[in-house]
Amino acid sequence: MWDRLLVDCNIATMDPAVDAPFGAIENGAIGIADGLGIVDHAAIGITDGKIVRVGKRTELAGYRAKQVDALGGAWVTPGLIDCHTHLIFGGNRADEHAMRRAGATYEEIAQAGGGIASTVARTRAASDEELLDQSRRRLHALMAGGCTTVEAKSGYGLDPKSELRLLKLAKTLGDAEAVRIVPTLLALHALPADQRDRRAHYVGEIVDKLIPEVARAKLATSVDAYCDTIAFMPDEVERLFKATAQHGLRVKLHAEQLSNQHGAALAAQYRALSADHLEHLDEAGAKAMAAAGTVAVLLPGAFYALQETRKPPVDLLRKHKVAIAVATDCNPGTSPLLSPTLAMNMACTLFGLTPDEALAGMTVNAARALGLEKDIGTIAAGKAADLCVWNIESLAELGYWVGLPGPERRIFAGQDA
Repeated sequence: MWDRLLVDCNIATMDPAVDAPFGAIENGAIGIADGLGIVDHAAIGITDGKIVRVGKRTELAGYRAKQVDALGGAWVTPGLIDCHTHLIFGGNRADEHAMRRAGATYEEIAQAGGGIASTVARTRAASDEELLDQSRRRLHALMAGGCTTVEAKSGYGLDPKSELRLLKLAKTLGDAEAVRIVPTLLALHALPADQRDRRAHYVGEIVDKLIPEVARAKLATSVDAYCDTIAFMPDEVERLFKATAQHGLRVKLHAEQLSNQHGAALAAQYRALSADHLEHLDEAGAKAMAAAGTVAVLLPGAFYALQETRKPPVDLLRKHKVAIAVATDCNPGTSPLLSPTLAMNMACTLFGLTPDEALAGMTVNAARALGLEKDIGTIAAGKAADLCVWNIESLAELGYWVGLPGPERRIFAGQDA
């Protein structure tokens, strides 16, 4: 006997292998492309927090469950996955928002001692309890929007001890909530002011001390860096990536946001899980990402907040069949975004993604960007029972509404959460 059976629903499994002819769906929805793995008049069996069976209700008629939930024809998708956030930080940077509205650029704010440096100071000054409380409130907003998995980068410590602290806090936060937190070490985020004349020394401290300790303590499975003119250069990032590979960790990269440093191609060279931002990506970078299976993570919140005009080359990514993910980039300075569905809408309206691409971007492709595609991201037997139940007529509504409040039900590990 199963623990739970969900019936009377339409399912977007996000597995194209189970696509049914869309004409079979009777609720009048339109605009669904091949690849979403649609099953109408469907049912999902759940036991021990995992999906055990997915199919037509008639196919599962002979199975019994302790709990049966009729969903009234609702749509069910995988739980949303926010694969790029800077969730753990102290304070906010609303003052910089005002400066930016007055005409200051991102680079000017950073050079004046604002930007990441100001968040680092506030993060270091906050107690563990204060950081957990502030971060928990942000996390709850993402969860209310449908997230069942949230990546949480470090990066606001800027020294080995502080970065380890942030990774440990991310784990503590996840252990206490009905959500999967995926800690990522953002090892090279910004150069501390007192290290500006000692760049090589600072990178060496990260490479020689921080990376081995993170790997030994299993505090993260991947390592990230920020490659751009105001951050770290490709040779410094490559030094980090070489050390990361030696310790069995995967890599990710903030790449091609403000300029083309060919970071995406470098990331692909090291089989990166993802390259993120990508406004200045060129065709060589897109080809390299495609060959390596590196996911393109688009971050429309940062594009919007910074009032950028150069968009990521979505057509290039499509041309070379690079998987596209979408994330909030939740952070205090350049993307104070706490709504996954708004990120999907922005990806459609600002970057030209279709609603189907946006949904894939926060489910199956986001799972790939975290290296978790075997566990989450699609609705299939053996996967975690992380689901969203949406009171909508059409899946296209997920990329259509501005400010959609979230799913009717959020199910994590088989339980309403």
